[in-house]
Amino acid sequence: MAKKLPKVPVVIAGMGWAGSIIASELTKAGIKTVGLERGKERKMSDYLMVHDELRFQHREELMQDLSKETITSRNNQGMRALPMRHYGTFIVGDGLGGAGSHWNGQTYRFLPYDFEIKSLTEKRYGKNKIKPEYPLQDWGITYDEMEPYYDTFEKMSGISGETVELYGHRSNPYPTGPMLKTPVLEEFEKAAKKLGYNPYMMPSANLSENYTNPDGIARAACQYCAYCENFGCEYGAKADPVVTTIPVAQKTGNLDLRVHSNVTRILNDGTKATGVVYVDTFTGEEFEQPAEVVVLASYVFNNVRLLLNSGLGKPYNPDTGTGVIGKNYCYQVSSGYSTLYYNDREFNLYAGAGALGIEIPEFTGDNFDHTNENFLHGAGVRSTQYGNRPIANNNAPIGTPAWGEEFKNQSIKYANSVLQVKSQGASLPHRNNYLDLDPTYKDAYGMPLLRMTYDYTEQDRQLVKYISKITRAIAEEMGPDHIDTVGEQAPFNVNVDTNTHNTGGVIMGADPKDSAINSYQQMWDAENVFVVGASAFPHNSCFNPTGTLGALSYRAAEGIGRYLKEGGSLV
Repeated sequence: MAKKLPKVPVVIAGMGWAGSIIASELTKAGIKTVGLERGKERKMSDYLMVHDELRFQHREELMQDLSKETITSRNNQGMRALPMRHYGTFIVGDGLGGAGSHWNGQTYRFLPYDFEIKSLTEKRYGKNKIKPEYPLQDWGITYDEMEPYYDTFEKMSGISGETVELYGHRSNPYPTGPMLKTPVLEEFEKAAKKLGYNPYMMPSANLSENYTNPDGIARAACQYCAYCENFGCEYGAKADPVVTTIPVAQKTGNLDLRVHSNVTRILNDGTKATGVVYVDTFTGEEFEQPAEVVVLASYVFNNVRLLLNSGLGKPYNPDTGTGVIGKNYCYQVSSGYSTLYYNDREFNLYAGAGALGIEIPEFTGDNFDHTNENFLHGAGVRSTQYGNRPIANNNAPIGTPAWGEEFKNQSIKYANSVLQVKSQGASLPHRNNYLDLDPTYKDAYGMPLLRMTYDYTEQDRQLVKYISKITRAIAEEMGPDHIDTVGEQAPFNVNVDTNTHNTGGVIMGADPKDSAINSYQQMWDAENVFVVGASAFPHNSCFNPTGTLGALSYRAAEGIGRYLKEGGSLV
C-alpha cells in the first residue's frame, strides 16, 4: 500500500523543459511545488569532460532504459505492435532536465499559419482542400497571443538568431546575435541567393556570445565542440533546465525536488485529480502525493500513457473518430534531402554545434501557393554543421557496400568532403495515426505500455516529392561532384527513422469535443490537471518543437497560478 504524504499545492510529473519552467514560475510566486523526476539528479558539473561518443551517443547514457519501459509500434491496425528494443527513431531522455539536456538547441517559433491552420487553409483554398481523413484543427490560440510567451522563453534561454519577415512579428529581437557563419553555411547561402531565396541563420539555444538572462543566470558562449545532441554541455552554452530554470526554482526554497520518483498513476474521481502515485525506483516503495493541482510535464508518450492508465479523458477511437486522448499523434517528415560529395574539396566538418545552420523560409507553412499541390504546409530547407563525430559518420554514396574494402575507402575519401541540403517537413494528423495502450505488453511495474500506430501518409509522400526538387536544385548550385537525393518517402520504421520530434496525443483546442486541453493546457475533463508539452500540439509544424513547448509552458504556469486563486475553467 502506498505511503500517503502531506498535501501540497502543486505536484509536477517530469522535470524537463515544461516541468522546470512551471516550477520556476510558480516557486518565484511563492507557491510550494513538488517536482517528481523518475531519473537521476544532474548538475552542470556532471557534464565536465563528457566528450565520449561511445558512452553518450551509442550507449545512450542520458536516455530512458528500454528494458524497463518502452513503447510498442506498428504501421497500421492490421499489424501486431512489437516493443521498440533499441533507439532508432526516438531518443527519450531520462533524468533531471529530460530531453532539454540532450537536445541540439534549434529553437524556432511556429508560424501564425500553424495556430489557425484549418481556418486559414479554408479561407485561402476552400473547405475541400482539407481531406476528411486529415483532422486538422485550429489550436484555440493565435500567434499574436503566443508571441509574449515566445519572447519570455527566448530571453530565459538566450536564443541566438536573426529576424525573418515571413515568420510573424516579434516584439523584440533575439537576445543574442546569430552564430558564426562557417564556410559550409556560406556555400549554401551563396547557392540559395543565386536561386532567389533569402537564407538566414538558424535560431539557436547554443549561445553565440556570453549572456545573462532575466533571472540572473550567466552562461558562456558556445565553443563549437560538436557535442550537443545526446550530450550535456560542459560549458553551459546550450540552454538546459539543469543550468537555467531548475537552479532558479531551487533558490526560492519553494521547490521540493525528488529524483528517482516514477509517477505511475494520477489519482482522480473522474472529474478532478486528488494527487499522484509514484514509485521510488531504488527501493520500489510506493508513495501517494496529494495535491490541489497535478501537472503532467513528461515526454509526449508518457503524458498520454499516464492519462490512459489513470482513466482520465476519453480515449481516441480511430474507427469512429471520437475521443481525444491519443488523437493526432504526429512526427516529422525528413526525407527529400540531398547529399553532396566533393572529390577535391575538404571542410572542417569535425567542428560544429547542434543549432549551427542556415535555412530558407520560402517553403515553410503556407508561404507558397498550394492551389495546385496535393499537400498542405511545407518544409524548412537547410544546411547544418553539427560536427561529424568519428564513430557515427561514415559517409559514402548510395550503392556503396555497407562493409568491406570499398566501404572503407569511400568513408575515408569523403570524411571531410560531404555536405547536405536537408529538409524538415510538417507532419499533419491522420485519422489512423494515434496512440493507445498496448493490450499485451507491460512495463517493469505491470502497467500497460503505450502503443503507437503510425505510418507516413499520402500528404507526406507528396510533400517529399516536392521538396526534394528544391534541395536538389540548391545542391546542384553548390557544385559537388556527386549528389544523392532521397525523393521518395519510404514507410515508417521505428528502428531506422531518425527524427526525434514526437507530438500530439493530448491536443489543445477551443472545444472539448475535439481537444483534451484548452490553451492554458488545462484538461476539459479535470480542471485541476494541466498537461504540458509537445503532446498538446494538434499537428507538428516544419520546425523543431522546443520553442513552442517552452512558450506554452510559460502560459500554463500563468494559468496554474490563476487557477489556484480563482478555480474553474480558465477559458
